[in-house]
Amino acid sequence: MSKAVNPFSIGAFLVGSLALLVAAVLIFGGGQLFEKKTEYVVYFDSALNGLNVGAPVTLQGVQIGRVKEISLEMNEKSLQIAKPVVIEIDPERVLDTSGDSYPSVTGLQENRQRTKRLIDAGLKAQLKTQSLLTGLLYVEFNFYRNQALKLTGLNYKGLMELPSVPTTEDQIRNTADEILTKFRQLPLEAIVNDLSATLKAVRDLVTSDDLTKSRVALAKTLNETEKLVANMNHDLVPLLKNMNATVLDSQALVQQFTRDIKPVLLATEKTLNTANSVLLESKQSLNSVETLAAPDAPLWQSLDALRDAAQSTKELTDYLQRHPDSLIYGKE
Repeated sequence: MSKAVNPFSIGAFLVGSLALLVAAVLIFGGGQLFEKKTEYVVYFDSALNGLNVGAPVTLQGVQIGRVKEISLEMNEKSLQIAKPVVIEIDPERVLDTSGDSYPSVTGLQENRQRTKRLIDAGLKAQLKTQSLLTGLLYVEFNFYRNQALKLTGLNYKGLMELPSVPTTEDQIRNTADEILTKFRQLPLEAIVNDLSATLKAVRDLVTSDDLTKSRVALAKTLNETEKLVANMNHDLVPLLKNMNATVLDSQALVQQFTRDIKPVLLATEKTLNTANSVLLESKQSLNSVETLAAPDAPLWQSLDALRDAAQSTKELTDYLQRHPDSLIYGKE
């Protein structure tokens, strides 16, 4: 006979299992259940092959969140398709300049203002490949200040929208498509016809008689020019030799003239020095004559005394002529 099952044991087992499950979630989940995360929505024009729920969301290579939801919306009237991708960001993953967690916002309005500042700074999302082998994608945020801001304006569950940019592959593909489109718009048939007509005109010109005559005349002119240059070289060589000899003779003549003129220059310099000395002495003599010729000079005084003596002598002579006996008897 089987033993009855104790309901208390079953209840204790269930409670213990539930406690172990909660502990495992807390341990292996890193306490993420109690973390407050901020959700946003991003719309990508590219195909979402390889982007799965739980894919990393990074900011310049540092993971700050994960992909939470991927949906597909279709407008029945315009048949436009939108692919909203919901991401959740952990604000505690971003630190401020002091090293602490970035201050969390307390209200929806403050969150919108902070998000707008980031969008104005150029923050945009882009799909990138995690591995070329698996083809899995992740969401990378970066600041693309030169890229145009593009928002769909759609409302998905009241979440704030963050802008996105095409992937590098899509940008290359779009550029190639634009080039091909412009190439298809070219008037290729008219271009080919013009090119054909141009080639025909060139061929006719090359094979024309006028061009043949011109080539012959040009060859003749070149031959005559070559002969003229040769004759000029033949005539110029003796002329250059004569000019060289003349230059050498002129150089020798200048050297001889320099040797001959040097003594003359030395003698001239000596004569000039002598003349300069004579002039200096003449100047001194003139200065002495000017000194003697002054009215109050001793020379004039002596001449006055000599004149007076001569006058006295003349008077004495006249007197003696009239009175010769005065030499005996004296003057009366």
